[in-house]
Amino acid sequence: MLKNKNKKIILMPQELIENKILLIRGRKVMIDADLAAMYQVKTMALNQAVKRNIKRFPEDFMFRLTSAEKEQVITNCDNLKYLKYSPHNPYVFTEPGVAMLSTVLNSEKAVLVNIQIIRTFIKIREMIISNKELRIKLEELENKTDKKFAVVFKAIANLIGNPRRDTASRKIGFKIK
Repeated sequence: MLKNKNKKIILMPQELIENKILLIRGRKVMIDADLAAMYQVKTMALNQAVKRNIKRFPEDFMFRLTSAEKEQVITNCDNLKYLKYSPHNPYVFTEPGVAMLSTVLNSEKAVLVNIQIIRTFIKIREMIISNKELRIKLEELENKTDKKFAVVFKAIANLIGNPRRDTASRKIGFKIK
């Protein structure tokens, strides 16, 4: 446990939490085993608490991965290799599901960790929104300026992950006469 300048108790670095958030089915989620490790409880205990209170966890709060999704997660995330040997497909929790976990796990640590996780979800949401706003402002600015700055805007667009379509249609290679 660390204290920062604002006297908040920090149980783990925010980057650690960010690395545990995955995008599955178009939703930002956390795997049950990762959450259990953060709360310092066994995964089985966490899942039992959820099953005892299943009415609090609708499909948009928590869902079980399919076998194909589990394989894809194991393939893409080196830190989740341990899932390969689990006979069960893991549950994943969305942001509201993580918030609901604090109501079924009655420990001080669970409450503190939950607060930290929710703050991380909020930070990620704010970063996504600000990136969209930046892209919109750049597009507006591009439309207002003349063609002299087209190269600059093309480079900026590539940097923020919005490559222009006209570069994709250009042929690569050379012709032999």
